Amino acid sequence: MIEPSLRARIAHYYATVPLVFAEAEEFGPLRLFVRRAAGAPYYGGPNHAQPTAAGAADVTGADIARVRARQRELGVPGAIEWLDEVAPAMRGLVEAAGLPVLERPLMVLDPHLPLAPPPLPDGVTLRALDADDPALPAALALPRLAFADVGTAVGLAGRTELSAIAATLTADGTLETVRPTLRAGHKVLVAALAPDGTPLAVGHYHPADGITEIGGIGTLPTARRQGLGAAVMAALATHARDQGVHTVFLAYAEEAVARIYARLGFRPAGTTLLIADQPARS
Repeated sequence: MIEPSLRARIAHYYATVPLVFAEAEEFGPLRLFVRRAAGAPYYGGPNHAQPTAAGAADVTGADIARVRARQRELGVPGAIEWLDEVAPAMRGLVEAAGLPVLERPLMVLDPHLPLAPPPLPDGVTLRALDADDPALPAALALPRLAFADVGTAVGLAGRTELSAIAATLTADGTLETVRPTLRAGHKVLVAALAPDGTPLAVGHYHPADGITEIGGIGTLPTARRQGLGAAVMAALATHARDQGVHTVFLAYAEEAVARIYARLGFRPAGTTLLIADQPARS
């Protein structure tokens, strides 16, 4: 069972970090985050809704319908996320509206546990990428390949596919929307790099008030089974701690991945629920 103080910190993070990128619109006990401008926000949002801390127990089906109508008006996906422990009745309301609910268990890093960096393959290095890093386009492209081929098994997508997606993200303006977020420190992106500078694994975090969720951990399918994801996770957690973050947590979808995180010192910390067909958080 998630302890109340940790639950409150995670709920505070979910209520705070979207405000870097969005304005909040209130619909009774639900809050909808609406992006201020086009750009690259943190994981999968904003444009999602969540219950307010004060109103979590008072959400009704009518409130959900009003938020969904506003999302349709805005032309954005009908995304809703919430902590199960904060609003346990919401699952039934969302499912009654005909929306499938997906569970994303959470884990939190023991704040007193020293993090030993996992070993890296020969020649591979870890680096926090700044806005002008030459590896940035490919690092942004990598999750698209990683999450299109789910699981931990070695896959077929490699450098050729990575270069093609990186070129697309540069041409369509995605790269330029990310640079200001990195410069402002709202996003930290860490990559494991091959000797020639090609990103082999990446991940990111968005700090807010000493709390952060690590996300977007993905490994190039052809480079899996070398411990690169674990190394990036440890590097992100260490970087966050060095920047004054005291609460580091994450969500996972697969038990095999959870076992890797557990070996790094993460422990269970509640459950996030979300509409199953909404955009990926990464």
